[in-house]
Amino acid sequence: MDVSELDPRPRSRARRWALRGTIGLLAAGLAVHVMYGVLGVTAPLAKTLIGTIDYDALLLGSGLVCVARAVTVRAQRPIWAMLGAGMVLYAAGDITWSLLFENVKDAPYPSVSDALWLSAYVPAYVAIGLLIKTRLAGLRRSQWLDGLIGALVVAAIGAAVVLPPLLKAGIGNDTATIATNLAYPVLDLILLGTVTFAFAASGWRPDRVLLLLGLGLAVGAIADSWYLVAVADGTYVTANSMLDSLWPIAAVLRALAAWAPIKQGRPLRLEGGRLVAVPIAFGAVAIGIETYDHFENVHTTALILASAALCVVLLRLALTFRENLGILRRSQRAAMTDPLTGLGNRRLMMAELERESLDGEPHVVALFDLNGFKNYNDSFGHPAGDELLHRLGVALAAAVDGHGEVYRMGGDEFCVLLRAARRDAHPVLAAARRALSEAGEGFDVTTAYGHVEMPTEARDAHDALRLADRRLYLNKAGDRSSSPSQARDVLLRALTTREPELGTHMRHVRGLALSVCRNLHLGAEALDEIGRAAELHDIGKVAIPDAILNKPGPLDEHEWAFMRRHTLIGEDILAAAPALAPVARLVRSSHERFDGSGYPDGLEGDEIPLGSRVIFACDAFDAMTSDRPYHPALSREEALAEMVRCSGTQFDPAAVEALRAALTEVHDEAVPGLLAEPKPA
Repeated sequence: MDVSELDPRPRSRARRWALRGTIGLLAAGLAVHVMYGVLGVTAPLAKTLIGTIDYDALLLGSGLVCVARAVTVRAQRPIWAMLGAGMVLYAAGDITWSLLFENVKDAPYPSVSDALWLSAYVPAYVAIGLLIKTRLAGLRRSQWLDGLIGALVVAAIGAAVVLPPLLKAGIGNDTATIATNLAYPVLDLILLGTVTFAFAASGWRPDRVLLLLGLGLAVGAIADSWYLVAVADGTYVTANSMLDSLWPIAAVLRALAAWAPIKQGRPLRLEGGRLVAVPIAFGAVAIGIETYDHFENVHTTALILASAALCVVLLRLALTFRENLGILRRSQRAAMTDPLTGLGNRRLMMAELERESLDGEPHVVALFDLNGFKNYNDSFGHPAGDELLHRLGVALAAAVDGHGEVYRMGGDEFCVLLRAARRDAHPVLAAARRALSEAGEGFDVTTAYGHVEMPTEARDAHDALRLADRRLYLNKAGDRSSSPSQARDVLLRALTTREPELGTHMRHVRGLALSVCRNLHLGAEALDEIGRAAELHDIGKVAIPDAILNKPGPLDEHEWAFMRRHTLIGEDILAAAPALAPVARLVRSSHERFDGSGYPDGLEGDEIPLGSRVIFACDAFDAMTSDRPYHPALSREEALAEMVRCSGTQFDPAAVEALRAALTEVHDEAVPGLLAEPKPA
């Protein structure tokens, strides 16, 4: 059974009442002896009954109570057996003195009683050592040093108080007398230091057993020291004094400790000021002893002990500083580490990226996002998803090892920082993509990524991440396994099956629109939405009859009214897919004119979404440069001239200028739609 859960009190009612009766008798006898000392009774009978018999009975009875604890309760038996043996030896010394030497005028010194009293310290120290080992297991080194500091300071105080009067009065003329007189204060100082060690090491919050036992030992040590000083200066009264009551008080406290229940206490947590409160307090006392020596001579032993305590205080503070540095490093490491994968987190990545951006050397920043991870989580559960992320993180770190650093950004996003130029990074990036892919029965997890070279494409960490994220988004949008791409593919298949030439036109418009958007410096999300809207801007024509759609001549008013509905029909079709809702809004306004004469809402200028203005310009250019039943194709220059002429009326001037700039960069006139196909991120 764990000692922290042990209650040694007897289970049976008879034994419980026997214990209570014994403790009651000890308490009554102690009360009588204390009153005897307080009142200063001098009657011979009282001296015999109380000063001798009651006194010896209290010492022996307390020792036997401890022995009974060791006999009847198995747990901690060695501790209480040793303590009980020491108390019985001490009581035997008193009984021997009472029987043989109390009324002898020239009693021998040292005597048999001294041998018994001094021998009692040995089992007592063994018991205290065992108890400290049991109670204070698992303490930190700093707490052990706190105990040592307390022991040294208390021993220094005892040496300063006890040794001077002893030496002044003389401690004997022969070796045996000197050794005996010194043995008591030395052993008591060690005892006081040991008790103080236990209290200080436990943060001055010991359990009830240690508290009672510590008080008992401390009271006994004080009584011995008081007695030696009183004998040395001739002030000791041989009978009916309060000093004589301290020894039985100490014995009864130890007996109570033997049967006190042990309760589980909360683990001691030394935080903040408590970390240094004990060593600083004892250090101040040690400094006080050293300072007092400048005014009154303090015994050398006390000075040595105080100096030793100050040295340990310095060691303790140095250890505390080291421990705090360790705690700080661990907390910083935890704050910079992803707990699931063990990789660096976003905070660490930003710090290192900012640092790397200052050296001017080429670096590649790559962002990775898992495709299919949500389906994996939904199919196999979040614990399995966490295990997958851990496996992929370990694989990614192995793939990049020696080339750069790996981080988990959160969710299913990872980042790689490579110390290399773009041309040298492609093999590592390819290995990283393979490491972040896993397939099995019922799942297929792949990855999309975007990368940026610093400092050529981005000067700081925020710009690099923003650009890499845009390219990642474009790459992910191009993944045909994504929901928006699947919806787009279905619609395009339906349209091109019915009207193959219309599908070609829509691809051309998409390519032109993406090139125009890049010249307008639009972001990744805008590029994705406008590209899909350009490709699907005529999807509403699936509802237009072939007679109107393929009519070789001009449309009449009724046919135009029907044709103008295709943008609204396209919006309705696309809005049925939530992922295409932003695209649907652009398709609705893809035939609005800059001067407000377009349809279906008659919007003008900036009221028209920018993406719709771009699509309208690109649609018109592709229509003018393509053969139609009602007119032959214009050259690129002729079409551009016509668009410039209509700039500000039909077309947004900014969109026309961006289109002109995009066409200037291209040399393949025959295939205009290919000029702006997005490159892999």
